[in-house]
Amino acid sequence: MLEIMTVGVLFCADPLRPRRVDGHFADQAQAVRDLDGAVALIDHDALTAGRAEEAVARVPAGFGPAWYRGWMVGVERYRALEEALGRRGCRLLTDGDAYRSGHELPGWIDRFRTLTPETVVLPLAPGEEPSVADAVAELGEGGYVVKDYVKSRKHEWLEACHAPDSTALPRVVARFVELAGGDLTGGVVVRRFEDFAGGETRVWWLDGDVVFAGPHPDTPGDPAAVPDDLIEIRDAVRALDARFVTTDVARRSDGVWRVIEVGDGQVSDWPAGADPAVLMKALLAVRA
Repeated sequence: MLEIMTVGVLFCADPLRPRRVDGHFADQAQAVRDLDGAVALIDHDALTAGRAEEAVARVPAGFGPAWYRGWMVGVERYRALEEALGRRGCRLLTDGDAYRSGHELPGWIDRFRTLTPETVVLPLAPGEEPSVADAVAELGEGGYVVKDYVKSRKHEWLEACHAPDSTALPRVVARFVELAGGDLTGGVVVRRFEDFAGGETRVWWLDGDVVFAGPHPDTPGDPAAVPDDLIEIRDAVRALDARFVTTDVARRSDGVWRVIEVGDGQVSDWPAGADPAVLMKALLAVRA
């Protein structure tokens, strides 16, 4: 007889009140409880400090298959979380390889090449300074956007994100690396600048299907437009080795929809004002 396993959700605990869910995720956790789902807590500070066993101490033994909904963690810390949970009888439904595929740009870029701005990845060894010559040679002249494998510094747009030409690019890359410091993930990414009309829409995908499309969490009050045709994006998502991802999309000034970013759905922020029960119901209903 086939055993049906109940899916649970792991949330980050409040650092000051470790028996409670971090306030940022409280509404999502309540939605899980309202749907009769199981909730357990992860100590994010312990996890990022390399103490994975301590981080999972409040997860009940035999918790079973689960999603993580919490603050971003690096791939190696995520793998440590996966291993520590496994020893407690809890299996993450996004494994370490899948997390890398959705979370870091080198994991998803090849499947989205035609749907996203042209991109050059410059891996960095510790202490190494990036050379932008390869990026300029491949992308040609024009504007550029600088980021690492996971995030940009768009709030410092002129200083550490956007380079209007190849002359400015070394300065912007150097400043980005300086400001990122030890938090820089993987290496430097240089992308061709494209002019967009309007804001971004975040599309949530689970097992290759759309669960929700709404405003980007940075601009939750903005109306969210959605492409009429998501087939190409859907096909790229389904080609990823990841069950739960997000795509941030925007309409270019010429009317073409483009994918700005792909993210692992577990660590993608939910927009304020949207009903978290929509997402939690979908996560709890998956086949474990």
